[in-house]
Amino acid sequence: MEYAILSSKGQYTIFQYGQDTFRFRAPYSLEYYSEIKEWNHGYLVVMTKYRHDNDLIEEYIDFVPLLENLYFDANMYLNQIKEVQNAI
Repeated sequence: MEYAILSSKGQYTIFQYGQDTFRFRAPYSLEYYSEIKEWNHGYLVVMTKYRHDNDLIEEYIDFVPLLENLYFDANMYLNQIKEVQNAI
């Protein structure tokens, strides 16, 4: 598999790749990720919808620190992911 999936459920952001699923707390008012704008070796630019705002907001997620904190070889792991798709 060369792509990962980004989604949200309740107060969690969910990132899935292969058999790995990472869940981490998202802002309380997150409704969903509407668009994946860019994937750059662990750095993700997304358009996000929050309850308190009618407009979409550009957000940034950096997966390198997350993977390193979980003792993954971030460089090796991220080299496998060519694309991130939105679960919507």
